[in-house]
Amino acid sequence: MKTLPKFMQNLINLKNANSQQLDWLIKQKCEHRHNFVRHFNCFIKEYNIKEKYAFLDIETSNLKADFGIVLCWCIQDEENNIYYDYTTKEDVKKGYEDLRCVDSCIDTMKKFNRVIGHYSTYFDIPFLRTRAMIHGLDFPEYGTIWHTDVWKMAKTKLCLHSNRQDCVAESLQGKTIKTRIDHPSWRLAASGNAKAMEEVVDHCMHDVPDLKENFYSLLPYCKLNKSSI
Repeated sequence: MKTLPKFMQNLINLKNANSQQLDWLIKQKCEHRHNFVRHFNCFIKEYNIKEKYAFLDIETSNLKADFGIVLCWCIQDEENNIYYDYTTKEDVKKGYEDLRCVDSCIDTMKKFNRVIGHYSTYFDIPFLRTRAMIHGLDFPEYGTIWHTDVWKMAKTKLCLHSNRQDCVAESLQGKTIKTRIDHPSWRLAASGNAKAMEEVVDHCMHDVPDLKENFYSLLPYCKLNKSSI
């Protein structure tokens, strides 16, 4: 296996290439005698580049992003490292709402090549994008990060009474580790109550392991498309 320069090792999407990376790709030739800009898939194959997965879940105060905010987010990687953040009471008091929390989520997503969620096509990603645009933050543009929705995988490949994440986990893994939160805790968390927020964050952290297990159970029956967030 050929060794890549260190500055090339995290590149898996040509649209994300900086000037130094583009210069290197232009100067290298693939087996078809084209440079790697023209034959980028040859670059991926020749150097055995693997995607970095981010298993994402968010919790919000409302199902619509013009009324609600992001309470917290959690990302688990393939090595089971957990990244998370939440909206604090100080954020609420200063009127920032979820600005800092959304910004940290975007920064973390950019470290990965593919974001994986459950019903994320219709909720998590649009909600984050909407909150980012409201705050004037730079949300990843089309084609910069790939996206996979495990809800869609379950809907098209399984025949269950419900495609909810916990139902998929109970059917495929034999159990779910999903936790339940009562309604007052959600309201308290939205107001900045630390104890209630701790419960919401814990709930979010319990969602991503189920998400990851469901994804890998269904992956042999699905093709990962280059669908953008």
